[in-house]
Amino acid sequence: MGGFFGTVSKVPCINDLFYGTDYCSHLGTRRAGIATFSKEKGFLRSIHSLESNYFRSKFEPELGKFEGCSGVGIISDTDAQPQLMNSHLGRFAIVTVAKVNNLEALADRMLNEGMTLSEFSSGKINPTELIALLICRGKNFVEGIENVFRSVKGSCSLLILTEDGIIAARDTWGRTPIVIGKKNGAMCAGSETTSFPNLDFEVERYLGPGEIVKITADGIEQLRKPNKQMQICSFLWVYYGFPTSCYEGRNCEEVRFATGKAMGEKDDVEIDCAAGIPDSGVGMALGYAAGHKVPYQRAISKYTPTWPRSFTPSVQSQREFIAKMKLIPNKAVLKDKSIVFCDDSIVRGTQLRDNTVALHEGGAKGVHMRIACPPLIYGCQFIGFTSSKSDLELITRRIIGDLEGDPNKNLEAYTRTGSPEYNRLVQEIATRLNLDSLKFSTIEDLVAAIGLPKERICTHCFDGSSFHTLESDNLD
Repeated sequence: MGGFFGTVSKVPCINDLFYGTDYCSHLGTRRAGIATFSKEKGFLRSIHSLESNYFRSKFEPELGKFEGCSGVGIISDTDAQPQLMNSHLGRFAIVTVAKVNNLEALADRMLNEGMTLSEFSSGKINPTELIALLICRGKNFVEGIENVFRSVKGSCSLLILTEDGIIAARDTWGRTPIVIGKKNGAMCAGSETTSFPNLDFEVERYLGPGEIVKITADGIEQLRKPNKQMQICSFLWVYYGFPTSCYEGRNCEEVRFATGKAMGEKDDVEIDCAAGIPDSGVGMALGYAAGHKVPYQRAISKYTPTWPRSFTPSVQSQREFIAKMKLIPNKAVLKDKSIVFCDDSIVRGTQLRDNTVALHEGGAKGVHMRIACPPLIYGCQFIGFTSSKSDLELITRRIIGDLEGDPNKNLEAYTRTGSPEYNRLVQEIATRLNLDSLKFSTIEDLVAAIGLPKERICTHCFDGSSFHTLESDNLD
């Protein structure tokens, strides 16, 4: 997915910029970059790969070269960023959190019009450079960003570092967040409120969908009003967000606890305790334990010193191996117990299948799985949710294909909680993953836990619903 952080201060900003960006590291694992601006040295930039090491270890040795009171940083799951541009709008650096589904079509159009795409990442078009060129076609930054909104199929939020501040623009439907922070003598804009507390920033406000603002050390200026409609990704609360982060004023850990509590109160399974699959399943499991009135126990733990990430390698088999290695069952807790395990989601099912085998081999008498969201039936069209290249990589679609003879047949029936098709799908997943029982949160319980009206939350991957697939459809 990716995350960014930018700040403008009355004093040198590199420490805030460095640590603010580092606090977005859970959002991406491919590349990272920092750019600062100073009147004396202009724009300074550094970009590193994160596929073999961490943000902090990559950038810390060179922090002394950065100067200035303003800067932007990015953790990217896609392209090399920030991009530095020189145009009729002036010099600027840009970072994006984006998914551009029509990248090739836009590139072809621009090349046919005589423009040049110079930046390539892994032999591919760099989406951030393309977005920057779309912006440069406007008479000003606002017109240029609106050109991005009209052109991009998918989503795009961005920060632009100029010579006199930072422009922040949240994508048209608000699928990914931008939060503005404030402290004495400085302002910031970022993807995660987790970046704020230890840097002494307080949440000033959340940008609305399609809203564009400019921040300086003295405050914030609105350049474009927000759109009325919003479709923020529900998976931010289920999986992506760090427990301390808030989106639209709603904390991730509170949402996860609420989904678990709602399920625990309604569940009739007889168990000895509840446990969370680290990390994103822990909050749900604590809620489930409270709702079901059973103890919470750490029956499986994550070994973080050398196995902190499961999705760094580009090869799926390597990701699965690392995912297995980092989770260690606790046989002393598992022995002869029937346990509910809570997790955020089931995508391909390979990691959960391996975990289930290990839990049974560890001595568990019963392994019951409870999932924080409904079954994933549709791939995400709007943000970089998983590394899946096709809907058919989803375990649900493979099973539907086996049951129906066509993985695209009768999908609406499989999304309805309690329908015969839904019940058959869930039972088949449980059977294939060797689970004693399996239940998913309902869309209604997830929406209630998030606390926003359903029409303002994107639940496309669960039920196929969405206002539109084009960002331009929400422009005023």
